[in-house]
Amino acid sequence: MAFDLCGVYPPISTPFVDGEVSYDHLGANVRKWNETGLSGLVVLGSNGEFPHLTEDEMMRVVEVVAEELAGKKHVVVGTGAPATHTTISRTLRAHDAGAEAVMVIPPYYYRPRMGYDELFSHYTEVADSSPVPVILYNMPAFAGLALAADLIIELSQHPNIVGVKDSSGDVTQMSLCVSSCSSDFGVMAGSGSYLLPGLLMGCAGGVMALANVAPDECVQLHRMAREGRYDDAVALQQRLIPVNQAVTSTYSIPGLKYAMDLRGYFGGEPRKPLLPLDEQGRSDIRRILQEADML
Repeated sequence: MAFDLCGVYPPISTPFVDGEVSYDHLGANVRKWNETGLSGLVVLGSNGEFPHLTEDEMMRVVEVVAEELAGKKHVVVGTGAPATHTTISRTLRAHDAGAEAVMVIPPYYYRPRMGYDELFSHYTEVADSSPVPVILYNMPAFAGLALAADLIIELSQHPNIVGVKDSSGDVTQMSLCVSSCSSDFGVMAGSGSYLLPGLLMGCAGGVMALANVAPDECVQLHRMAREGRYDDAVALQQRLIPVNQAVTSTYSIPGLKYAMDLRGYFGGEPRKPLLPLDEQGRSDIRRILQEADML
């Protein structure tokens, strides 16, 4: 299956039982997602709690996802690390485990020293060394630094850098990247809260936590926008915004996992130091899903 960065991708959750990765529950979730219209799955993204996994756990998670998808959907793997050497090593291992593309968050530890030249050098070396296409990951909230539009545009000229997931919320920057990069460079909205605005500005699709719990709805929104059914798309986008907010900015990963439980997936508890939702949080998530006609 040729790689084409377009459509809807969830950065999938990693399930834990008693603090250990539950590969059985992971496989069951992947089988359910595999029956939807999602274009692929992003493994080891921020919502996959990748900083809380060992390297061996990371690669086993990739293997399980690739085995369960069985070539029906794309496998994109987050391989970013603070060191260029580690990012390349993780990228090579991810390829061996079944990755068709990798998504690379900026090197975040020495961020005061991460200027234009350092970031350009880092991404260029990773792309030169990667046996699979590279997707930039602009996530200022977690990385503590942003990939500027001019840097993304210059990096887009690298033959092995095929797109960017932009979680900055800056629709103007996404639009600038769409207009300034080649048509085969995929700009992906990084949140369900602005999937429709991103699509209207020319984004190829979205990579969003919301698609873990509402894959069919997100795919439907993408289809409506592509078909020009804007009134329907606006109504659906508005219905999804409270759900997206609940599983991202308000309750983050614990909220996402509880919402997955309510929607028939296995969410379970996050890995410490993250803690599960309290009773008030669970009540809020349930109410928000009910109001969105998702229960």
